[in-house]
Amino acid sequence: MASFLEAINVSYGYRAPRRVIDGISFSIEEGELVGVIGPNGAGKTTLLKLIDGIIEPQQGEIHLKGRALREMSRREIAQQVAMLPQEVTFYFNFTSLEIVLQGRAPFLGGLRLEGEMDVKIARDTMAKTGTMSFADLSITELSEGEKQRVLVARALTQQPRLLLLDEPTANLDLGYQVEIMDLVRALSRQAGVAVVMASHDINLAAEYCHRLLLLKEGRVFCQGSPEEVLNERVLTEVYQCRLLVDRNPLSGAPRITLRSGLNSK
Repeated sequence: MASFLEAINVSYGYRAPRRVIDGISFSIEEGELVGVIGPNGAGKTTLLKLIDGIIEPQQGEIHLKGRALREMSRREIAQQVAMLPQEVTFYFNFTSLEIVLQGRAPFLGGLRLEGEMDVKIARDTMAKTGTMSFADLSITELSEGEKQRVLVARALTQQPRLLLLDEPTANLDLGYQVEIMDLVRALSRQAGVAVVMASHDINLAAEYCHRLLLLKEGRVFCQGSPEEVLNERVLTEVYQCRLLVDRNPLSGAPRITLRSGLNSK
């Protein structure tokens, strides 16, 4: 039986001959929360774009429920996959509710407008993400953290089976980081949503993810459970800095602490 999502020897480069993603293979099952970590330039965001079908692999294939993404239309993909990008520019003065309702677009054919059910889904999601209090405010009036929560609500309003998150807790204070990640984990556990999250926050990934992909220069350097991936030898080699790995005293998850000094020796 095929995995829910499968990447098979996937490569991609913006400029030849350099490959940003180089021969990556992995699979993800429904209900799994997988973290993609690695240094700047390792290929994390590009990998998410490939999974979302925004760009196509120059080598290899990505399959969703046994079907190649290249064979699917953008609408078909969007009905199953939602993407929270790292950066979004707002060109129009939409309200927060209007932004969140954009998540229903893949299910609205032609010129059809949102119905009562679409609005209910959007409002329910905004309540869960703590964004209802500024539903009628322009997106341009919000702080960066508030905008981020609205974008999370838009992605969840799409009711995806696969949720792609690129630095989802950027610009959020600690309280909202926990709320958003608890919500994502609940979707994974209770609704069987597969989640792929790219993050620079290794401790956050260790706390919430079932499995980690550690990228270095476009390749999978190591993959496995947080306990398997997050050890001092591996992290020192990839990040080229001194780190201490111990255990979170509350959850038992690996915990990474920076040591002083710029080199790994």
